[in-house]
Amino acid sequence: MPNPLASLARKLGTQPRVMAASRAIIATDQRLHRWFGGRVSLVGIAGLPSLRLTTTGRRSGLPRSTNLLYYPYGRDFVLTGSNWGRPQNPAWTHNLRANPSATVSLRGHEVEVKARELEGEEYHRMWAELLEFWPGYAMERTAAARELPVFLLTRQ
Repeated sequence: MPNPLASLARKLGTQPRVMAASRAIIATDQRLHRWFGGRVSLVGIAGLPSLRLTTTGRRSGLPRSTNLLYYPYGRDFVLTGSNWGRPQNPAWTHNLRANPSATVSLRGHEVEVKARELEGEEYHRMWAELLEFWPGYAMERTAAARELPVFLLTRQ
């Protein structure tokens, strides 16, 4: 039985006030990750798929981790660089462009992945699927005034 909170989360995700609360949401999600050893996230509580992406910092060379909503695509993961509708791409997109090898953590279990940024027709097909999955991406793209990068992460 699907989590009834998922449809509520999708509806709330189209509300500008949720984007305005992004800093508090991110801080709370980071605390939950720390307290529960990566097994609990706000996105997960809402019944949506979430993961923790660890990339290599393009300048520092150090591991950089962030919790993200993802779109399940078969055995792969699709990530959208919405950055809560901010005008700049999130740091993890730059890190993946510099080094596409990364680690995904799902409820505390790690998976090695290789990222590929989608372009052209492949991007447009996936974008249509992403909007059905998370309608809030349309609002975030408008607020950001940029095309949101989309990455396909395949298991290694």
